[in-house]
Amino acid sequence: MVPVGPVGPFDAFRALATRRGRPGGTLIESLAEARTGTGDGPEVWAPAAAARVGLPAAAALGPAGYYADLAAPHSRRHVRVCTATACFAAQAGRHLADVEDALGVVAGTASPDGSVSVQAVRCLGYCYAGPAALDRDVPCTGPTLAGQLAGHKPPRAPDIPVADDTGDPVLLGGVLAGEPGWRVWPGTVTAGSPEEVHGEVAVSALRGRGGAGFRVAAKWEAAGRAPGTVVVANGDEGDPGSYADRLLMEADPARVLEGLALACFACGARRGVVLVRSEYPAALRRMREAVGQAYADGHLGASVHGTATALDIQVVEGAGSYVAGEETALIAGLEGGRGCARPRPPYPTERGLWDAPTVVSNVETLAAIPWILRRGGEAYARRGTPAETGTKLVCLSERFARPGCYEVELGTSVRRIVTDLGGGLKHGAEPAALQVGGPLGGFLAADALDVPLSEAGLSARGAALGHAGLVAFDRQVEPQQVLRHVWEFAAAESCGACSPCRVGSRRGLDLASAGAAPGHQWERLARVLAEASLCAFGRRIPPAVHSLARAYGDRLAGWGP
Repeated sequence: MVPVGPVGPFDAFRALATRRGRPGGTLIESLAEARTGTGDGPEVWAPAAAARVGLPAAAALGPAGYYADLAAPHSRRHVRVCTATACFAAQAGRHLADVEDALGVVAGTASPDGSVSVQAVRCLGYCYAGPAALDRDVPCTGPTLAGQLAGHKPPRAPDIPVADDTGDPVLLGGVLAGEPGWRVWPGTVTAGSPEEVHGEVAVSALRGRGGAGFRVAAKWEAAGRAPGTVVVANGDEGDPGSYADRLLMEADPARVLEGLALACFACGARRGVVLVRSEYPAALRRMREAVGQAYADGHLGASVHGTATALDIQVVEGAGSYVAGEETALIAGLEGGRGCARPRPPYPTERGLWDAPTVVSNVETLAAIPWILRRGGEAYARRGTPAETGTKLVCLSERFARPGCYEVELGTSVRRIVTDLGGGLKHGAEPAALQVGGPLGGFLAADALDVPLSEAGLSARGAALGHAGLVAFDRQVEPQQVLRHVWEFAAAESCGACSPCRVGSRRGLDLASAGAAPGHQWERLARVLAEASLCAFGRRIPPAVHSLARAYGDRLAGWGP
């Protein structure tokens, strides 16, 4: 186990678990360690992993069979191939079959001699250079992907192209200009107050950038500075098409940690957690290095910069699950359980991680806080729109002429982002549809891009802002292929906690695979998914499908609202 600062990454969980009489805080890590180096199924190695943390075997078998990283067959050489939206759009999904042919292994299996295994995942954060794969932890990308994995070509993994469209970046100052982190924290913790931090963020009207768009100051207030409060930085950026969090964690981890520290200070929290998705091994490494450096520099520890403030931060690796990015599912995973959404209330700010008040914020959200504290909440509130203030990192996929991560003000026209920043599609190709905000965010037709990049603007068109990843589809991909891809994602990533989503997503895939217009069957299924699903995952499937049908018109007859 890699130490982080003066304590191991799960020592805080052990303390919380012990205090609340509940063991198992290290279960997922124990399972991951037991999984390494064996081709056996969970029934062989999971019970021993549970015993090491004082839990019965049954407690381990559930999560061991749930998380993709634990359930997938592993060999000495494990290759994860991205099959998410941007990589699918790059070659109409043909790259997976090419990789399987090159390695002689079908996805989801291992070679008979145990030398190589292939796992289909969603997503690796190389949407700007797809299709992509991780050969162990070595990234390979681009049209020669199969050749790279077969050893005929050298691995290719270009850096993320980055640009600012605001003239005064909130989030990309460190990435583009090398602005150092930790400029605000020392003065705040020695001479400021939690109320001042909360006040500036309240004035800024900063909203969460992970998709829900909840006001950050309101979430902090809901936690009420209760004893034992925990703040979690959610780096489980699962929306295919987005890689903004990966960029921040790899290129400017100090800014993310400083934002987390300021959030902990405002909430009266002595513990912070950074969850990094396992598909981002470089980000995980950089965040752990940055936490270690922060302890060495006095930004974290038992007496931060000689004050009475104590703050410990741990970095935790995910285990492969899209839904585990939802805050209640994330908390369940951190506690060692299946990453399934939980009904609310109680809300995490009342009862979250090990029943402690818990504030969960996306990495990009936290990275904006140092700028707000340095320049003032009013300065931030002047950016964007009156209803949705500030800036947003927008990620453009590989089909664009100029793919990359751009910082723009909220309210910027989507058409301007696509044409002026992205340069349209590669080789002058004609766009067919644009996916916005992830696979369940929504789709816009090529002639319907005159819409502001904001939650309100996109919602009015049946889409959603989400993480603001833009994935372009050209005409090489047939509408029916895109529809089936959306349903395959929904069926594969449903956590299974509720029947409407678990059964409905598979029923939708059956209807899409049949190829015929579903008519009344889809109308009934859409109503059940939208009204009875436990969390936003299931509820967002019908709007996403409806928006796709609108984008393609008569070519997807029968799937409209």
